[in-house]
Amino acid sequence: MTHAAKVYATLDDWIAREAIPCSLDSRPDFNAAVDTVIDSPGDAIALLGFGEALHGGEELLVLRNRLFQRLVEAHGYSAIAFESSFPRGSIVNDYVLGCGPASYEEVQDTGWSHGFGTFAANRELVEWMRQYNADSAHQRKLQFYGFDSPTDMIADSPRHTLDFVLDYLREIDEALGQEYRQRIDPLLGQDAGWENPAAAFDPLQAIGRSPAATALRIETEELISELHVRRPELVAKSDERRYLEAVHYAVETRQLLNYHAELARTSENRQARLFGIRDAMMAENLAYIVSREQGRGKVLVFAHNSHLKRGKVEWHWGKEELIAWPVGSHLHEMFGHRYAVIGSAVGESPANGIGQPEVGTLEARLTSLPGPVRFIPTHQGQGLPAEEIAALPVRSGSQKNGSYTEPLNAQSFTDFDWFAVLDTTTYNGWGHF
Repeated sequence: MTHAAKVYATLDDWIAREAIPCSLDSRPDFNAAVDTVIDSPGDAIALLGFGEALHGGEELLVLRNRLFQRLVEAHGYSAIAFESSFPRGSIVNDYVLGCGPASYEEVQDTGWSHGFGTFAANRELVEWMRQYNADSAHQRKLQFYGFDSPTDMIADSPRHTLDFVLDYLREIDEALGQEYRQRIDPLLGQDAGWENPAAAFDPLQAIGRSPAATALRIETEELISELHVRRPELVAKSDERRYLEAVHYAVETRQLLNYHAELARTSENRQARLFGIRDAMMAENLAYIVSREQGRGKVLVFAHNSHLKRGKVEWHWGKEELIAWPVGSHLHEMFGHRYAVIGSAVGESPANGIGQPEVGTLEARLTSLPGPVRFIPTHQGQGLPAEEIAALPVRSGSQKNGSYTEPLNAQSFTDFDWFAVLDTTTYNGWGHF
């Protein structure tokens, strides 16, 4: 985002002059705050990230809902992308467009991954999008996307993404589609083998380097090549949008098979590699989503802070210290100033095992101001006291919610363009607590 040419003697001076307090219950005040945030970069942004400090924070989801609604109403946004499985997202999108199942209950499990479909705030937003699209006065219909790779703790079988590509190819050239199907189906085997939960922790339980899996990777490369070579023909017989969708599903399959191969490899940095492949897939999915929305509107992407931040992710896996590049770092390279990101933070959350922030931490300083929500620009650290930032104490973590892994710190100033800081957030019953 645009960096203000201001200089602040202290962080408290920056906070006093720049923080924008608002309430989720006051739409005029909240909308005015959002307008200030969005107006700061002008019209350059194509993809705006909103990061959640932890999974399971109800008010964080409500904040996201209000943010997206304002972005749609006043700032030309046409789509939202969630940290949920990319292949499953089309199920919810059909519901949003009024051409899928008749009730949300029919999509809350099949259309979401991670159990996110059961969250009340997620349902609220999807229902709002459906109602918005049903209004004939709204010519531009809103789109719902998942952008997460179909991996996480249990990696999907490649069957679903391959089926999508093969069905497309068969519609245009039945004989060729059937030929690929006969070569690929025997290599897929049983989905249970691919989706074995034990493979996440034990490479000996993974099948991604078996002879059949290796042969399937080769067949997938040949399928991608087929699509590329025959692009003019395939576009003419379908259309460019459907063609590009089939290509993306094929590329998604390639990356999914690479993930399965990494699951089956024993190495010291296995978890970091898996995280890296997952986030690289996320970035490819988001680039594709932005290309689909080009000419229609801008995209809001919602995920954990640790995915959307620009800098490296560092964490401990047992006794190992792991380092990887999150999706936000890829987006920064891919989109440059067309990508901006808001990182969130909370003061305290007893329900999530987060106590009062220690004196001197950013969370303590920011929540000492009126709230219960406040936005503040980071200016990427420019014009702010570098020595004071470097010496910032970091508040303690959560005693209950393992997804609260990164309180605000010195790196946060360059990881994010704005902070959104809430006094507190309750727990919404997330199943992975």
